[in-house]
Amino acid sequence: MDYAREDFDNYVWDKNDEAWEDFRSSLRQPSAPRRSRILVEQRFKKPATLVPPMIIGGYNILYRLRVEGVVSDVLIRIPCPSFVKFAEEKTLREGATARFIRKHTHIPVPEVFHYGQDSEVGPFTILQYVENRSTWSYALRAPNDDPNETYVLNPNVSERMLEDLCSKVASCILQLSEHTFTRIGSLLETQNTDGSSFSIAGRPITQNMNNMIQLANIPRSILPAEDKTYDTADEWYVALAEMHIAQLVFQHNDMVSSPDDCRNKYVARHLLLQLAKQGLLSTFGFAEDDWSAQSKTHPEILCPGPAPSVFRLWCDDFRGGNVLLNDSDDIVACIDWEFAYAAPSQFMLDPPWWLLLEVPEMWGSGIDDWSKIYAMRLKTWLSAMEKAEEGVESNSNSNSLPFPLSTYMRESWETGRFWLSYAARKSWAADVPKKELWKTRLHLLGEKERSAMEPFVEKKMEESKERINVDWDPEEAKERLGEVLFA
Repeated sequence: MDYAREDFDNYVWDKNDEAWEDFRSSLRQPSAPRRSRILVEQRFKKPATLVPPMIIGGYNILYRLRVEGVVSDVLIRIPCPSFVKFAEEKTLREGATARFIRKHTHIPVPEVFHYGQDSEVGPFTILQYVENRSTWSYALRAPNDDPNETYVLNPNVSERMLEDLCSKVASCILQLSEHTFTRIGSLLETQNTDGSSFSIAGRPITQNMNNMIQLANIPRSILPAEDKTYDTADEWYVALAEMHIAQLVFQHNDMVSSPDDCRNKYVARHLLLQLAKQGLLSTFGFAEDDWSAQSKTHPEILCPGPAPSVFRLWCDDFRGGNVLLNDSDDIVACIDWEFAYAAPSQFMLDPPWWLLLEVPEMWGSGIDDWSKIYAMRLKTWLSAMEKAEEGVESNSNSNSLPFPLSTYMRESWETGRFWLSYAARKSWAADVPKKELWKTRLHLLGEKERSAMEPFVEKKMEESKERINVDWDPEEAKERLGEVLFA
């Protein structure tokens, strides 16, 4: 897993590394693959043999098996406990999402044969193994001899190759955009006499929530309840902003580097929450936006915002590394639907954050350089999206967007809506690295927030002097967060 360690809790990170090494040691025991093989045999009621090697992914351990009488090999996928902090929820929601997409779209998703949370190996998924040559990211990567370096887009890639590969992914995204839901949350599958049905019945499990626990030791008790779903985009924006504040409150180590850094992060997070509570974040960058500075610089008519009670599937981990290609560079599978949920349609209307393969906060030459290169490559993406849209028959489906998805994506970048969505989803991307930015924004906060800032900064700086791992009592954590949220 490749994350920027800046601003993560390195003390907690090191503890996770130790836990990972212990887990890896357990995988070397013959009993680990044997239990997986036995489970596959039980589910298929047929003999199975392991096909080496074991695969270690970003969040899962995978064993490939050959089952007698089954055409394709299968993979059994087991969450890594040191990486995955909602193993049971993740497994049930991802299994349901993958089956929903396979059933209702033409996106190539491996068949999920079985999944569950109660077995000898813990939560598991048994799915179809798909032969492939590489991934979308690997095909477009810059040459690099260091296997530990993350991929970045090859600056010399031909426009023809990039547009061709972009158009294939764009087709998948178009299909996802056609399906809408009436609540924000995770999909769950229910078996009945007529087969299976899907409903939004659980809280969103986001990559940011997983990172908050894994890499910052945030108390679980302050996260949304497991059965919590949301009626409007504004409600979810409020929940995201409150979790951003929780990260500032509860990450004990490496969160703030100086009093001004703490003030910047305090002001930025409270402003985000304030705008979310006012219902303004959901309108930013759309025709309804009459409040922001950017609305004054874009006087032309923008597309209207999505309907407030219509939501679309979004996956935090959908990216080029999870798109498998064959020898002809055709997509043979889109994999790893963890951290997928019905989300504000605003997220789907942004251009892909993964277009350059590397995230902006990790870009070697800085965010400004990332933005410059992204703007250039975005033209290729939008051209590919427009061609994909031409291949889709127009219809009067009530789920259709009033304007082409490519138009929304173009406006998202031009208005800065791209960056708002990105920061709303990622706690560690919500901060502007300017030393005294808080001084020009403090007056925008309410009186209570302004008065509480200096005591908060003093307390945070004092706490940061001691590098420890703090285990909060669940109720005390809720009470502490309520104090900072003025709830």
